Amino acid sequence: MNTANPQLEGLYLAVAAINRLLVNKGVTTNEEIQEALQVVEKKVLADDNPLHVSPSHQKAVAFPIRVLLLANEAHQHGTPFCFEDLAREVGRRT
Repeated sequence: MNTANPQLEGLYLAVAAINRLLVNKGVTTNEEIQEALQVVEKKVLADDNPLHVSPSHQKAVAFPIRVLLLANEAHQHGTPFCFEDLAREVGRRT
C-alpha cells in the first residue's frame, strides 16, 4: 500500500464530512452536491480531456470524485459508511 493512501483516505472522509455539514446547515443540498460531483466526474472522463492522459489515469483522477458521490448518496439515505466500503463500491461499479 502506498503511504499516501491513508492520507488520501482521510482527505476524502474530511471532504465528505464537510459536505454533510453544509447540507445539515442548509447551505446546500445533497442533490446539489451530487450534481456538482457528477459534472466534474464527466469532465474528468470526457474523451476530449485536454490533459491527453490514459483512460487508467482518468479513472484514477475520477476515483475520489466517485468516493464522494457514494458518500453523498449514503448520507442522503442515512447510511453510515467507511472508506473501505466506499472504495469497494467504486470498484464494483466501474
